[in-house]
Amino acid sequence: MTVVGDLDPKKLTALVATAAEILDAAAVPFVAGHRADSAVRKQGNDFATEVDLAIERQVVRALTEATGIGVHGEEFGGAPVDSSLVWVLDPIDGTFNYAAGSPMAAILLGLLADGEPVAGLTWLPFTGEKYSALVDGPLYANGEPRPPLGSPTLADSIVGIQTFNIDSRGRFPGRYRVEVLANLSRVCSRVRMHGATGVDLAYVAAGILGAAISFGHHIWDHAAGVALVRAAGGVVTDLTGAPWTIESKSVLAAAPGVHEKMLEIV
Repeated sequence: MTVVGDLDPKKLTALVATAAEILDAAAVPFVAGHRADSAVRKQGNDFATEVDLAIERQVVRALTEATGIGVHGEEFGGAPVDSSLVWVLDPIDGTFNYAAGSPMAAILLGLLADGEPVAGLTWLPFTGEKYSALVDGPLYANGEPRPPLGSPTLADSIVGIQTFNIDSRGRFPGRYRVEVLANLSRVCSRVRMHGATGVDLAYVAAGILGAAISFGHHIWDHAAGVALVRAAGGVVTDLTGAPWTIESKSVLAAAPGVHEKMLEIV
């Protein structure tokens, strides 16, 4: 199957079904490689395992052959993310969790059309959770359609936030992040640091989390989850409240109602 510039819903549905089969196959080495050692040291204390590299090669090859659409992966790059159609892949979201033996790790796959997420898939092989959607909805959890998100209160929500170092600098320095956490705690004491951005976004879409904050900008962390949250009826912006794009330097994803309150805090 080859799709060029045609976003017919039936073809998109077929693409997602094909991608789901490919991720099912990739989940086998994902599970088998649990607690894999670091293979490639990256910036800071980040790293990639041999399983990251092998899964990316496997999924890129399979997607390219089956769909004719290029792939941009975390480890090897690839097709430009502003292509007319491109898959964006994170072979292991939550690599540190994965290597340590935590089940909070996932395979993330988004489909972008001219930079806009049109579909997303997030597989958590250790827990058996599979989330997929076209951006117009609905969200599917393990193949079953889910109702749109309701409007919970922030006080009654669990909120996911990225891990950080208080001494870190950059666009969102550690002390700013601590202040966000402190102000959030005054309204909502149920803050969680899962260490896997894509998992947080999928859980917002599923209604498990009421909101999630990402201080990062990597497209492979966000493409799939943005599609899932939007499909579920959630709101996705950056931390200034501007609509999320592939150029955004942060992400604030939340259920309706919660997003407005979160924006006041961040």
